[in-house]
Amino acid sequence: MRLLLQPVPDESVFCDSEYFIWGASMVRDPEGWCHLFYSRWKKEYGFNAWVSHSEVAHAVSENPTGPYRHVDVALSARGTSYWDGCCTHNPTVHEADGRFYLFYMGNTGDGKREPDSRSWNWTHRNNQRIGVAVAEHPSGPWKRMGQPLIAPDESELMVSNPAVARRPGDPWTLIYKAVKKERPLPFGGPVVHRVAFADNPAGPFRAEPLPIFGKNGDDFPAEDPFLWFGQDGFRIILKDMNGSFSGMERSLVMLRSADAINWDLSEVQQLSGRSLCFENGEMRTFDFLERAQLFIENGEPSILFCAARSGTETMNLHIPLTMIHEDETGQGN
Repeated sequence: MRLLLQPVPDESVFCDSEYFIWGASMVRDPEGWCHLFYSRWKKEYGFNAWVSHSEVAHAVSENPTGPYRHVDVALSARGTSYWDGCCTHNPTVHEADGRFYLFYMGNTGDGKREPDSRSWNWTHRNNQRIGVAVAEHPSGPWKRMGQPLIAPDESELMVSNPAVARRPGDPWTLIYKAVKKERPLPFGGPVVHRVAFADNPAGPFRAEPLPIFGKNGDDFPAEDPFLWFGQDGFRIILKDMNGSFSGMERSLVMLRSADAINWDLSEVQQLSGRSLCFENGEMRTFDFLERAQLFIENGEPSILFCAARSGTETMNLHIPLTMIHEDETGQGN
């Protein structure tokens, strides 16, 4: 199976003059409306304030590709005494058995914004945890938990970037980023990914002890996973940080696994570089193209949501997909 990106429609560029816009995830409600949950923070705070001042906002559209209209804030700041009281970021939303689950990164800290655009608030960065909020409808209200869904173990500084999938008849699977304490602080490292399983999307999740899809000699090989289960097993989209998987740094790649633990690194599909074609004929190359999230309908991916940045301009792009099934000879069908 291969995914081919189509030109980006005009209505599929979601941006805001007052806010940085970043990763987004979409779900349909029973009435057919599309609900987009996305990260945003005020431009006046600077781009690196994502780590301390991001919030998960909510927009709606009649169509998956947009245009989307901002409605409200799904997960707002709620006070420094809460584990996720200052910042909510990197949402991914799922429907299961008539309820909706919004997974995200949350943190707390001193609330300070670093004036230097080359750095960020390390207290907030190293307080990142993974949470989930639950609602009966995507419009909310969203019920948040008093404790993280996944917190760092004794060997880790922080955890973030949940990617969640459900295999029919089997437990829920969650892949996430963790930063180890083996390298000098405050950054730490190496950056690894781990997998955890649960019988319920609200947990508890049981993490496997060993990291997955690591690359020897690379302390930060991948980021921003999106996970799903299809006809040929688990698939994951990753940001290839240094070209360790595809040979092209900061590209989007896709891997396959039967069990979400053992990943086939010999068969890597490069999904996209940082250049995209738009329906108006323009070809744009972005500084960053990441936070891939798919909208999957009737079992097949149809839209790729990506955060994009050029200089101080940010947006979320909703990119139509064509899926090509391949037989054992590699021929499309």
